[in-house]
Amino acid sequence: MEPKKKVGIWIRVSTEDQAKGESPENHEARAIMYAELQKWEIVAVYHLEAVSGKSVMDHPETQRMLRDIRSKAISGLIFSKLARLARNTKELLEFSDIFKAVNADLISMHELIDTSTPAGRLFFTIIAAMAQWEREEIADRVAASVPIRAKLGKPLGGQAPFGYKRVDGKLELDENEAPIRKLIFELFNQHKRKKHTAKVLNERGYKTRNGSKFTDTTIVRLIRDPLAKGLHRANYSRSLGKGKKWEEKDKKDWVFTPAPAIVSEELWEECNRILDEQNATNRKPARKAANLFSGLAICECGTKMYVPSNSPKYTCVECRNKIPCEDLEEIFHEQLKSFLNSDDEISNYLKSHHTTLGQKEKEAEILQNRIDSLFKEQKRILALHGDGTITKANFAEHWEPITNEYNQKKKYFAVLQAEIDHMKLTEASTDQVIHDARDLYSQWTGMNREDKRLLVETVTDKITIAKEDIHIELRYLPTPTSLKLMTTKQHNYRDSCWLPA
Repeated sequence: MEPKKKVGIWIRVSTEDQAKGESPENHEARAIMYAELQKWEIVAVYHLEAVSGKSVMDHPETQRMLRDIRSKAISGLIFSKLARLARNTKELLEFSDIFKAVNADLISMHELIDTSTPAGRLFFTIIAAMAQWEREEIADRVAASVPIRAKLGKPLGGQAPFGYKRVDGKLELDENEAPIRKLIFELFNQHKRKKHTAKVLNERGYKTRNGSKFTDTTIVRLIRDPLAKGLHRANYSRSLGKGKKWEEKDKKDWVFTPAPAIVSEELWEECNRILDEQNATNRKPARKAANLFSGLAICECGTKMYVPSNSPKYTCVECRNKIPCEDLEEIFHEQLKSFLNSDDEISNYLKSHHTTLGQKEKEAEILQNRIDSLFKEQKRILALHGDGTITKANFAEHWEPITNEYNQKKKYFAVLQAEIDHMKLTEASTDQVIHDARDLYSQWTGMNREDKRLLVETVTDKITIAKEDIHIELRYLPTPTSLKLMTTKQHNYRDSCWLPA
């Protein structure tokens, strides 16, 4: 008696097909019936439900099927029709070559294809090309509709960008993510370092939408996106294929539509200017400056001035403009005194202080909501574990990331709340604020070099040095906390979230 032919059944029904009523169960029942009529033995069923036919070669079930073919565990594969095997001509022909090499058969019930015959292989090639053509036609129609949908402000698929959510097809600010995206701009504008910005966010317990840590690449992407300033960009990129990078389309094809802004246009432009400048020089900002005003002292010709190793002067390499280091420090010291004794400057500072306090209170509110949510999730996971719904291994998988984030956010919340409390006390004592600030002038001479550099970075935008004049642009007054931290030389002041590293 001739042994029965051993076959496998291939079930691939995409999500779209399932929506049309083509269930995997129906396809499997039909294949089983077909095999029984042929008196074949079914030894394996390969399930690829809800998988696109564009590329299936790397799918785990595909690899399992190919192992069975090569080991001769099966000598044929039954599928309902060619498009269910794959829609990519290259992969279909690759399947055919693999099966032919081991003398196995591809059996399509719909097209009645048997690749063991020359006619069957020819028909297989023709039908595969038709399937590919159909897919590309659909892709072309979809691609043609993208610019039109973009101009109408309709979503083009995918999630809303970080900081936003879609409501009735329109972008709106996400109350939990938008403050984080705003914080990214503020931190980067202050520190001018991508990695440091990401580090501060991670230390505060913030995560990207998928739960990952922030990276310098993520920071750049979020800063570069004009959506943050209220300009939604669409139809600007295309995929190069699965597992490959995306590339930008021609700028003439980009579509811009208004959207709610997270930051001001001025802040967006400034952060992007900093990125452009860093890219142009192809040089990362130094972590520590050897001199007090390195990177901030600029010649009137526009060139940054530095102190050569064999000179005690800040020097412009272009026009040879020079100023002694001691003279510039003395001038800065006097300017600081003038700034600290200006009623207008102090008033502006106090207004800024009040705004900052409000922002931090909002941040604390959002953080507390997240902590409450994490606590509820912990209770839910414990309950599931208690009634045996989840195993010990699954419990650890769910419990650890939730608990880690909970502990991290609780720790940062305590720091943030302490800072808010301190700011409230400071705000309630304006006279003390002004006294502490003005006292900075006398404290300058007692500071070490590192503390002086920290203060310079904190309050200074730039120092323009001309032949006969020096113009110092100060950013804002440092908080009294920063003054006390610098004068008492606390070793851990760099961990404070509002101080530059």
